[in-house]
Amino acid sequence: MAVEMKYCMACGTKLVAKYLDGEGEIPYCETCGEFRFPVFNTAVSMIVMNEDKTKIVLIKQYGRPHYILVAGYINKGEDAEDAAIREVKEEMGLDVTSVHFNHSHYFEPSNTLMLNFTVTVAGESPTPNREIDSYRWFTPEEAKENIKQGSLAARFLYWYLDGGEF
Repeated sequence: MAVEMKYCMACGTKLVAKYLDGEGEIPYCETCGEFRFPVFNTAVSMIVMNEDKTKIVLIKQYGRPHYILVAGYINKGEDAEDAAIREVKEEMGLDVTSVHFNHSHYFEPSNTLMLNFTVTVAGESPTPNREIDSYRWFTPEEAKENIKQGSLAARFLYWYLDGGEF
């Protein structure tokens, strides 16, 4: 369930519901005279696979004990696919050779639309940046066992590897 905006992000006035043809009831700022559509973050997460697609790299970050997927926010004006390639290069020092979109999911705790991709990389010798505490290559089955259970990263990984309901 999405969080509805209650105040105008431009002037701070309490928003009211106003009918917009073709859209329905939309938050409206009577001070600005503008409809205010939802604002949220957009990020990418990547299932990073080696060239023969037999291994998946998972990372640990920011002192947390669990393995997760490589991820990051999309910059203003950047395409999602370019963000996926950039984040893998920045965080892991790996060159992406292919990008495939998998699934999206709105993650309410951080007000973020997360776009998940599978990327194939050249080589298996990352040079992680300071954001990465550690990493490890896993077989797909090992990755399922080692990723943070119950996380959105795990849901993306299970969906990609096993198919079925998200």
